Amino acid sequence: MKLGSTLFLKMTVFLMGLPVIALCVYGLFFLVKNPINPDFAHILYPILIGMYVSVIPFFIALYQSFNLLRYIDRNQAFSELSVKALKNIKICAISISGIYLVILPFVYIVAELDDAPGLIIIGMVPVFASLVIAVFAAVLQKLLQEAINIKSENDLTV
Repeated sequence: MKLGSTLFLKMTVFLMGLPVIALCVYGLFFLVKNPINPDFAHILYPILIGMYVSVIPFFIALYQSFNLLRYIDRNQAFSELSVKALKNIKICAISISGIYLVILPFVYIVAELDDAPGLIIIGMVPVFASLVIAVFAAVLQKLLQEAINIKSENDLTV
């Protein structure tokens, strides 16, 4: 395979991480300049902590997808390394979903205080998006493992 065939996808993976880093840095500077109202701090700080914690599995998943694209460039797409990368992406997506599930009760409390019922639906978006990514990665992992098994059986019969 040509070396630059996945260049666009690699750049996309890299560019997906830049806004997250920018939001994290901006969020920290914003919190330092404008502290949260002490009356709502016990509700908002768990949400912020959960959002910052979810950045860790997000970047691990981005790194694993970058590795997966490198394996494709090296003609190692049908290898155990690719299966392991997909498994790690699946685990990261499930952990992001779990983190946001833990945050959801606090979002509900904020929605009740602000009288904003749409906030709960917005809070569910990361949960379901992460679950869709986890299911997609699990299906790809299973298909890739089956393809590797079939390839190894064919190599043994020849």
